[in-house]
Amino acid sequence: MTTGSSSTSQSGSGAAAGTRPPRRGERISTFKGQERALRADRLGTVGLLLSVLAATAPLMVVAGVMPTTFGVMGIEGQPLLFVVLGLVLALFSLGYAEMSRHVHNAGAFYAYISRGLGGTAGAAAALVALVAYSALQVGIYGIFGFEVSGLFATYLDTDLVWWIPSLAAVLLVGALGWLKIDLNARVLGVLLVIEVALVVIFDVAAVGDPAQEGLSLHAFNPDTLSGAGVGTALCFCIAAFLGFEQAPVYAEETSRPHILVPRVMFLAVGFVAVFFALSCWALTVAAGPSAVVPTARKQSAGLLFFLTEDVLGSTFTDVLHVLFVTGMFAAMLSFHNVVARYAFAMGRERLLPAAFGRTGASGAPGTGSLLQTAVSLLVVVGFAVADDKPHGDPTAPVLHLFTWGGSVGALGVTVLMVAASLSVIVFFARRGAARAQGWRLATSALSGLALLVIVGYTVKDFDVLVGSGPGSALSWALPAIIAVAALAGVVQGLLIRARSPEAHARIGLGNEAFQLEKAAGDMTDA
Repeated sequence: MTTGSSSTSQSGSGAAAGTRPPRRGERISTFKGQERALRADRLGTVGLLLSVLAATAPLMVVAGVMPTTFGVMGIEGQPLLFVVLGLVLALFSLGYAEMSRHVHNAGAFYAYISRGLGGTAGAAAALVALVAYSALQVGIYGIFGFEVSGLFATYLDTDLVWWIPSLAAVLLVGALGWLKIDLNARVLGVLLVIEVALVVIFDVAAVGDPAQEGLSLHAFNPDTLSGAGVGTALCFCIAAFLGFEQAPVYAEETSRPHILVPRVMFLAVGFVAVFFALSCWALTVAAGPSAVVPTARKQSAGLLFFLTEDVLGSTFTDVLHVLFVTGMFAAMLSFHNVVARYAFAMGRERLLPAAFGRTGASGAPGTGSLLQTAVSLLVVVGFAVADDKPHGDPTAPVLHLFTWGGSVGALGVTVLMVAASLSVIVFFARRGAARAQGWRLATSALSGLALLVIVGYTVKDFDVLVGSGPGSALSWALPAIIAVAALAGVVQGLLIRARSPEAHARIGLGNEAFQLEKAAGDMTDA
């Protein structure tokens, strides 16, 4: 599948046909051209891990997701939720990682689902993935603009409407997305390391200077996970893990995808579960287990900064505010890269126009990057037009754009995980490997059922997630976005199967389909 193997075979066939061999340094084309395959050998374990972890936006989770879960849902045992979800996603990763040894495709979720459940299901998954990851990325532009405008007001005494920094971020992320992924990995890595270091400093300081209740482990008591808010808290917390499942998206850009992709997924899940569980526990220690919920309700998203001000001083808190913004930027860039690669994979298989299935001179999916930039601009401009207040409505970027986008995206990705769990079981069972892979199929079934329960709670409590109230149309209209995307994908898949069974059979094969066509053409010529 790599361009190196393709080039060698082609130069060999060219020599056999009597044509001149390529001169030293001359570029050799693959069957469909180098533009139909993402450039391999560009990411190692560290680069892939950093790209994946950047999407989790650690500081955004600690400063945003955790205070919301404490305050809105009133769940003291949130640290235990991260442990539980870590176990569920580790079970999911066992089958998902094994699938990655057999399927190397930038389409990841939809490629896996295609291999197990067929091309029509794959087409549905492709559109759901495109919509979900796009919603996640665009949503972050909202809270990014809000935070940057707050920094301008605090430190420069300047009123800056939120959508100005949001639009600037859209353009900058689009420019970086157009460049080589090597640069992106370095950008993401630097921001991620600094971000994690600051949170660890807070964790250590909180443990060293606890509230009056001391180093209490009450937050890990199962009795704290009771009440109606637990299901909704699971919906919030699973969004904190999103990113680990993106590792297979970059499979074509690694030298040993069958080794690196599973390794990175397990490292990412393990790191996220431990890091967030401990950091969430540190919040309870700093505020006090009995006081963390009322304090979160009072401080809202300012909980972390309120606690660091008391424990580490104003200078550290100021730095934390700035790194909060850069961490969000890293997450936006990471999700942008994923959406661009999904668009590339879909274009390569005619689920999107063929132009999306080509790469630029750098080997990156440029057209897909442009698509995501255009979508982001349209959405941010739409919210900006709707925000008719002189200095911007603070509820528009956070309570609307960020919350709506994040909730829709998290729902979509969780649905894809459920389908992928089923696909793993069917994939190996159809190949007669059910006995050999029995324990992996069992873990896929268990994780799939657990994730399905979370999907049910998410849809049921969507009005709580987006703060719209039970009677609001948003409680069904926003989840319907994922349902409509899935239905549209099914219709597209059925149409492709009726018009071109060969194209339908290639859904999910990626560049392998072109290699098979080349081999068939060579045999015909012979």
